[in-house]
Parts: sequence; structure tokens; C-alpha cells
Amino acid sequence: MKTAISIPDELFEQAEELAERLQITRSRLYALAVADYTVRHRSKAVREKLDDIYSEQSAEVDEALSIMQGLSIPREEW
Repeated sequence: MKTAISIPDELFEQAEELAERLQITRSRLYALAVADYTVRHRSKAVREKLDDIYSEQSAEVDEALSIMQGLSIPREEW
């Protein structure tokens, strides 16, 4: 897919230098940058959704469950 974008001259020069240093095309550099950006924001959206879900639930551990868990651990002699 071809597209046209406008970016500041300084950012364009930095991108040109980076593409040359990495020995990749400008198009490849921009594609990698957009892919990285979208993955980060997708992960952020998932985390925010989980934060919303778990903020509505208590993080308190049931005392009976805690006792049963402790009792289920085998005793060992040191």
C-alpha cells in the first residue's frame, strides 16, 4: 500500500540516517515503526481493559482458602 505522509524535516533526516545505518529502505523503516507503535498501543489497550475489569473485584484472599493452601504444602525437615 502506498501512502503519503507529512513529517517535520528534522524527523525525516533522522529517519534517513537510521535507515542508512540499518541498511534498510525508508519504506521498510516506516513500516517497522508503525508496526511497533501499533503493537505497543494494542498491548496498552489490553492492559487498560484488564485494569478496568480487575479494579471492580476485590484482591482480598479468602482466609479459609489461605489456610487450606498452607495445609496442602508437604512438611519437610531441614
